[in-house]
Amino acid sequence: MHSEIGDPASTLHEALIKLQNLGAVIRGKSRLFRTPAFPPGSGPDFVNAAVAVQCHWSARELMTHLHSVEAALGRRRVQRWEQRQIDLDLLAMGSDVRPDMATLRVWMDIPLEQQQDKAPGQLILPHPRMHQRAFVLVPLADVAPDWVHPGTRRSVAQMLEALPDTDKAEVVPLEQDW
Repeated sequence: MHSEIGDPASTLHEALIKLQNLGAVIRGKSRLFRTPAFPPGSGPDFVNAAVAVQCHWSARELMTHLHSVEAALGRRRVQRWEQRQIDLDLLAMGSDVRPDMATLRVWMDIPLEQQQDKAPGQLILPHPRMHQRAFVLVPLADVAPDWVHPGTRRSVAQMLEALPDTDKAEVVPLEQDW
């Protein structure tokens, strides 16, 4: 969705500026991609991207900063998976697993129909369903194709290759830069 800043590319660009102003160093960014809303049919297409960030923050501090940037750009959290101007997710922090591998595996295995109703009460890293989502892995492959998921023990490139071609085809690169 458009924000007070403008189109999604402008909003994402502004989010990076705000993160840099807080002390983050942007080490890489993917292209922009148009993807169907998730869950399917929940709204207009999304614009997705991935960014590699270096920072001195803990995972919880980084989430706090991401949420403050979202709020500054007009995000209001009303319901899970709603239409939104911006959504900044923390996918992973190196090879860290939080809070532990057993909890990560529980959240990795939750069926889609339960995912809409259940949300963990704590930060789970890496993102427990990133390995199932082309809209995450395609952009992530632009910036970190060799990163290995500690739960699946597969690289981003390997996880992406394992997805159905139909899922990958829905992730369309945009010519717009950010």
